[in-house]
Amino acid sequence: MDWKLFADLAEAAGESEPTVEAPDAATVGEALDALLEAYPALATRVLDEDGSLRGHVNLLRNGRDVREAEGLDTPVDDDDELALFPPVSGG
Repeated sequence: MDWKLFADLAEAAGESEPTVEAPDAATVGEALDALLEAYPALATRVLDEDGSLRGHVNLLRNGRDVREAEGLDTPVDDDDELALFPPVSGG
C-alpha cells in the first residue's frame, strides 16, 4: 500500500512516501493500522485517545477525503493511493 505523508507526519515517519505491506487490508482503517504498526511514532499524531482519526488530520484515498465516503470503513484496493496530512495554515 503506497502512502503519502506531509509536513510533520512525514518528519515523524522519517520519509514522505512509505510503502507498507498490507495485503489483507480491506478498508482504509486496516491500511492505516498497518501504517501505524510500521511507523508507531505517527499514532499519537493521527489518532485520538479513543483510537479515532483526529478531527484535524486529513486522510485521503485517491485524492478524496474518506470522511466524504465511509470514513475508516471506506473500502481500499492495493493500487489505491492513501495520503495523510495535518491542517495547513498560512497566508
